Amino acid sequence: MSRLRTALRVAASAAVLTGAVLSAPQAVAAEQATASASAAGVCGTGYTLRKAIPLPVGTDPSQRLATLFAYENGGKGCAILDNNVGKAQYMYLQVCKVDGTACDSDSGNFSEYAGPVYVSSFACAPVTAKMGSSSGSLYINYKSSYLFPCG
Repeated sequence: MSRLRTALRVAASAAVLTGAVLSAPQAVAAEQATASASAAGVCGTGYTLRKAIPLPVGTDPSQRLATLFAYENGGKGCAILDNNVGKAQYMYLQVCKVDGTACDSDSGNFSEYAGPVYVSSFACAPVTAKMGSSSGSLYINYKSSYLFPCG
């Protein structure tokens, strides 16, 4: 298992609390500083974990198929869709500005993660995350009006 993959798994385990969206990212990141920093390194230097969402939504964290990570750095956002299945899957990740413009996306068959994808103004950024055996056979089709905190 790659060092990055291990770091993402440790960060996911630390960041996902009882199947809910991360409620205290700074506290969790402080407890797992090395793992969080390594996972954030995928986005580049200076990114801080803001949210981790187990997917599909409502799944027990130990049974999740993917984890959507959101990082921020000085008003810029970065997202990674981590593949928790253990084999290559079709993955699609898109983040846009709040008005739906200036979208960044990544898609393909990935064994580790899709992304990183970036948004220059992350407040209320809409996100789409998909995963399945193919683009026509999805078991995750997550959309949210915001990935990062609004305001």
